[in-house]
Amino acid sequence: MTAQLWCFGESGNAYKAALTMQLAGYDWQPVYVDFFNGEARSPEFRALNPMGEVPVFREDGLTLTQSAVIQLHVAERTGRFLGSDRNETLRWLMFDNHKLSGQAGPARFLLNFLPEAKRPAGAAAYLQGRLKGAYQVLDAHLATRDWVAPGGPGIADFALCGYLYYPEPFGFDRADWPHVGRWLDAIAALPGWQHPYDLMPGNPSDRAPKEDT
Repeated sequence: MTAQLWCFGESGNAYKAALTMQLAGYDWQPVYVDFFNGEARSPEFRALNPMGEVPVFREDGLTLTQSAVIQLHVAERTGRFLGSDRNETLRWLMFDNHKLSGQAGPARFLLNFLPEAKRPAGAAAYLQGRLKGAYQVLDAHLATRDWVAPGGPGIADFALCGYLYYPEPFGFDRADWPHVGRWLDAIAALPGWQHPYDLMPGNPSDRAPKEDT
């Protein structure tokens, strides 16, 4: 049975799960969630995931939420991208959740998808300051290795890169972090890689006002 992933193109967290499945050759299909029109807050979606978040993974009666859980399931089921040191893989998955994606997602949302009048004063700058520390840690770590965890590429790489391919500005410029930039190029060179806006349905251009013709 083909697995389903509830997702939308703008979601870096959904991208982590989608990219893992894509690179692992998993049999899956996306289910578009109209996040910006409130679908994730609907009773129907909350019945699927009470947390009201994407991604949601379903396969053969199994429902999983949270990107790292889905990534681990796919890696364990396929035998691919687990790496050779589970503790290191989990360490970097948690670092990503708390220090990188956990800050990048809100910063990108505030600066690109929320009207300026509705942005909490100073929130974006605070998040960007936190992110700078995370970029420094990741860049220094990658100065002496090709992949984040031993035995890579692996799901730790696919988690940490989740928000770093998006074009919308939120304070990340790969030119400032050369080792991160090289690593992102290496991930993008893996067979099957796709940009998030190509891999999942939905992107800002879909919501842009159409000119009269």
